[in-house]
Formats: sequence, C-alpha cells, structure tokens
Amino acid sequence: MTPDLWMILAFAGLLIAGVPVAFSLALAGSVGIVAGLSPEMLATFGTNTYNSIAKYPLIAIPLFILTGLIFERSGVALRLVRFAQALIGPRHGGLALVAVLVCMIMGGMSGSGPADAAAVAMVMLPSMTKAGYPKPFSATLIAASASTAILIPPSVALILYSIVVPGVDLRALFAAGLFPGILAGLSLLVPAMLLARRYGWEGGAPVDGAERLKVGPAFRQALPALFAPILILGGLRSGLFTPTEAAVVAVAYGTLVGLFLTRELSLRDLWALLGEAAIISGVVMLIIALAGVFAWAGTMLGTFRHLAEWMIGLTDNGALLLVLVMLAVLIAGMLLDAVSIYLILMPILIPVMQHFEWNPVWFGILLAMNIAIGQFTPPVAVNLMVTTEVAKIRLEHTLGWALVFVLAMACAMALVALFPGIALWLPGVLGYNV
Repeated sequence: MTPDLWMILAFAGLLIAGVPVAFSLALAGSVGIVAGLSPEMLATFGTNTYNSIAKYPLIAIPLFILTGLIFERSGVALRLVRFAQALIGPRHGGLALVAVLVCMIMGGMSGSGPADAAAVAMVMLPSMTKAGYPKPFSATLIAASASTAILIPPSVALILYSIVVPGVDLRALFAAGLFPGILAGLSLLVPAMLLARRYGWEGGAPVDGAERLKVGPAFRQALPALFAPILILGGLRSGLFTPTEAAVVAVAYGTLVGLFLTRELSLRDLWALLGEAAIISGVVMLIIALAGVFAWAGTMLGTFRHLAEWMIGLTDNGALLLVLVMLAVLIAGMLLDAVSIYLILMPILIPVMQHFEWNPVWFGILLAMNIAIGQFTPPVAVNLMVTTEVAKIRLEHTLGWALVFVLAMACAMALVALFPGIALWLPGVLGYNV
C-alpha cells in the first residue's frame, strides 16, 4: 500500500475504534510520516502543532466562546424570550416562533451552536412542554434553530474557515452569513408552524405570565441583548475594530451587562466562566494543533493533491460535483464537529474549489449551512445532545422530527446554492472583497 493509503486507513480505523478526533489526526499523520517520509521527520511534530495555533485570528475563538457563556449566565436568554413572547402573543405555534427567533439572536452573540442550544433550551423547554409541545419536537426545534449560530455572525466556524482558506476576508464571510442564516431560521419556522396548527399545540392560550408582559417593558429588558449584535457588526462595518478585536469588545460588553444591568452575574461567576471557556477552548485548540501534523503529512505526501485530482476527475460538471461534495460534507457533519471537518476536508476541497472557480465566500457559507444541518442530525448531533439532555429524553426519540427539519434546512441551502446572490449581495454592497 502507498503511504497515502496507510495514513487514510489509519485515520479511519482510529475513528472507528473510538479514538478522539484530535489524537486520530495526530497518530494518522505520524503513520504517514513514518511510512512515506522518514521516522526522523517525527521531530517536526512540535513545530507543526505550534504553527497550527500560532495565528492571531484564532484569539477570537476562545473570546467568542466566553461571550456566549457570559450572556447565557447573565439572564439574557430569558429576557429575549419574554420580549419575543410579548411581541408575538398567544397563538398556534407562537412558542415555536419564539424559540427560533431567540436562537437566531443568541447566535449573533455566541457564534456557537451548542452554547446557543443550552441557553435557549433551559428557558424554553418548560414553557413549550406546558403548552402541549412534545419534548422530542421542542428539543429538536431548538437544536436545529441553534445551528444557525455558525452562520449568523460572529461565527466560530467562519473564523476557522477564513484561517484555513487563504485570502478570504472574514468581514465578507460574516456579512455573507447573515441572510443565509436568517433564511435557514425561516425554513425551520414553516414546518414548525404547520405542525403546531395541525396538532393543536399551544391552542392560542397564554402559558405563563411572561406572555402577558407588555411589549414596552419587555423590550426595555431585552434592549441590552438586542444591542450586542449591532455593536459587533456595526463596529466591524465602521472599521472601529477588527474581527479579533470585536471578540474582546463582545466579552467586555457582556461582562458589563451581566454585572451592572441584569445583575445576575457576580465576580465569582465570572471566574468560573473563565475556567469553563478555557476548557472548551482547550478542546478546540487541541484539535487544531494536532490536525497540523495530519495536514503537514498530507501535504508532504501529496495525499490532498491526489484526492483533489481524483474528485476533479469524477466529472467535468461543476454543479454535479458540488452536489457530491455537499453530500460528503453532510455525512461528515453527522459524525464530526465543525472544526474537524474544516481541518480535514478543506485541504482537499480548496484545489477543487479553485478548479471550478467557485466563489470562496459563497462556498464557505454553503459548507457552514451543511455543517449546521449535521449539528442536529443523529448519530453525532452536538446540539441535539445538549437539548435532549436538558429535556431528559433519549436522542433516538428525536429522529423523526430531525428529518423534518433537515429537509427544511436543505431546501434553504439549495436556494443559496442556486442563487449565490443571497450570500454575496450584502458583502458586495458593504464593499468587502468577494
């Protein structure tokens, strides 16, 4: 067998054996180095792992993770829910609409699907259960809605994409993700509202006191939360700060909101959140660091080039190959997290993207939409794992509802694929390089 094949088989075997992705990448890369280069080349292990994470834009990832945790602990999700309930009022599917809207707004603060899902599920699941919504439906809807967090800026996934793909403007990616993210959220609303009306969930009767709040007071309570996305995106658009600096501003703003406005965050809580954010960020950074060994080995052996040439040789039809790529990414999204998918697949897909002259910003948004679907598609659905844990139900009970929302978001993704302007219009208007 060739060294390329040894490395790929080692990676697949380690994943099947249950070895964590980060260590599977490092060990498979080491196998490729020993089989195809020289055992002495293992001395580059430390240099490759360091070079993978010694990148300034990566600072934004732990900071946006911390931002999401701070807003979750500050009672922001509860205030957003109350405002949305007061705005929408009691009606069939009203709470489903509230859940989707709040997930989308929270996504504009955290950039992380699992954090978004946890915050909204804690607040929404009791009300939705009381209103007659089945727990599996509610958990799946919140998990699917929270997946829009990797599309709506600031997005941790898009930050990583801008680092992996050279020459892509992160500001353009953030702007390009806004309308597809909204479209993805609206695509989930359609089946949710239809199902609520068909089964008579909620029945148009108020569920709790939050829904009887007047819009004015509820809006004033939610104003600090609503201002957060405006602050981040407005600062980026005006050039006041870079995307990395925006993460620092978001942390500072969230801390001030929690300590002095909502007053639900104490200094003791803040210290605990710093530790929690460090643990989550450590996992992400470990994957990125050890993937550097795999990436270096694959580049030196020509593995990625050979796979890209094989894919290009499958067909001369760019549209057909795009469909095949999206199916492959969807399958990967059902098994792996977004960070791992970008680090494993992008070295292969970049030559394919360049060969067919696909716009890298548009292609990045399509990948993010595809990975978002994977976040609530079993067997490994990170968002769904979070919401089912909050709901105290088994993951397999959500499978039927998950398929409904997968189909809905796939339709939204197909629209973005057919009409690239949905993603590219806004960054073009704002003058970013697309």
